[in-house]
Amino acid sequence: MSGTNVTMCKDHSASHRLHLVGYSLIFTAGLLLNVAALWIFLYYLKLKSVVSIYMLNLAASDLLFTISLPFRIYYYSMGEWPFGTIPCQISGSVFQINMYGSCLFLMCINLDRFVAIVYPLRWRHFRRPKVARLLCLVVWVLILMGSVPVAGVHKTTSCVKENRTITLCFESFSDGLWQKGLFPLVILAEILGFLLPLTSVSFCSVRMFQNLCQADRKQNLRQQKTIRMLVVNLVIFIICFVPYNIILAVYGMIKAHVIKTGSPTRDSVRQALVVTVLLASMNCTLDPLIYYFNTEGFRNTLKKLRKGQAWDSETGTIQTRIMEGRTYKGAHTKPGAKQFPVQIRPYEDSPFVSPKMFLNSPIEDSEI
Repeated sequence: MSGTNVTMCKDHSASHRLHLVGYSLIFTAGLLLNVAALWIFLYYLKLKSVVSIYMLNLAASDLLFTISLPFRIYYYSMGEWPFGTIPCQISGSVFQINMYGSCLFLMCINLDRFVAIVYPLRWRHFRRPKVARLLCLVVWVLILMGSVPVAGVHKTTSCVKENRTITLCFESFSDGLWQKGLFPLVILAEILGFLLPLTSVSFCSVRMFQNLCQADRKQNLRQQKTIRMLVVNLVIFIICFVPYNIILAVYGMIKAHVIKTGSPTRDSVRQALVVTVLLASMNCTLDPLIYYFNTEGFRNTLKKLRKGQAWDSETGTIQTRIMEGRTYKGAHTKPGAKQFPVQIRPYEDSPFVSPKMFLNSPIEDSEI
C-alpha cells in the first residue's frame, strides 16, 4: 500500500493492544530512570571520567526516545494517527536513533573497558575526556544522518475502516517501498548500527574475560565488578538488539521478495517483529543497569541521596551535604570561631581508602 492508494484497513488490533501495554510500561520506567540518571551524571558526578561521558550520551539517547512514546501510546490506543506526517516521521526516526545510538554508545563503553584492562599503557591516550567527547559527537552525527532517510520512508498512509478513512503510522509499508527504499536502508543500518557494535562488543568481551579470569590471577572486587558489567552489557545486546535485528532482516527480505514465502510465513514473521520491536524499545529501561554496575559513584550516590548524602568515589567516603548556615544537631559553634573541615567515616565497603574527606570536595565519578 503506497501513500496515495486507499484500501481496506487490516486488523492489527491485537498487536496494537500489545504495543499499548508495552510502551506504557516502557514510558513510565524509562522516564523515571533516565531523568534520574541524567540528574546524577550532571549534578553529582560532573562527568569527570571517560566512561561517564559515554553513559551520559546513552542516557540522553534513551530519554529522547522515551519522551516520544506518548505519540505511539495515543496511536495504539485510538487506532489512528491524528498528528500529521512530520510527527510520524520524527517518531519513526527517534526509534532508529535510540536503537542504533544505544548499540554504538554501548560499544564505546565496552571499548573503553577493553583498553583499560587489556592495553592500559599502550592505548591509554584513547582514554581521555576530549577523545570521548569527540567519539560521542561522531556517533550523534552518524545516527542523525541515518535518521534522515528513515524519516523519508515513515510517511503516513491511509485506509478505510468502518466506512471512513483513517490515517496510519509505523506500518503498512508497500512491497514496492521495501524494494526501492526500505530494504537497502535496513541492510546499511544492520551492518553499521548493529553488526559492527555486536562484533566489537563480542570480541572485546571475550578478550577481557580471558584477561580477568586467568587461573593464576586472583580476582579482586574491581575485577568482579568489571565482569558483572560485561555480562549486563552482553545481556542487553542479546535481549534487546539481536532478536529485533535478525527478524527485521528476515522480514525485509520477505517484503523485498528476496525470499519467496507464503502469506502464513510472512504473517508469522510480522508477529515476531511486533514482539521484538518492544524488546528493542526495552533497552531504555535496561541501560541504567549499565550505570549501576559500571559506576561506583552512580550506585552509591543513588543509595545515599535519600539520606542527604552523596558518594565521593575518588576517596571512597560518604559526603554529607550541609546547607549553608546550618550545623549538625548538638554542635555548638561560637561566633567568629574558626571552623575546620569535618572528617567523615569511610564507607563500609571501602576499608582501604583514606578516611579524610572535606565537605567542599567535588563528587567525582569512578570507573571500574
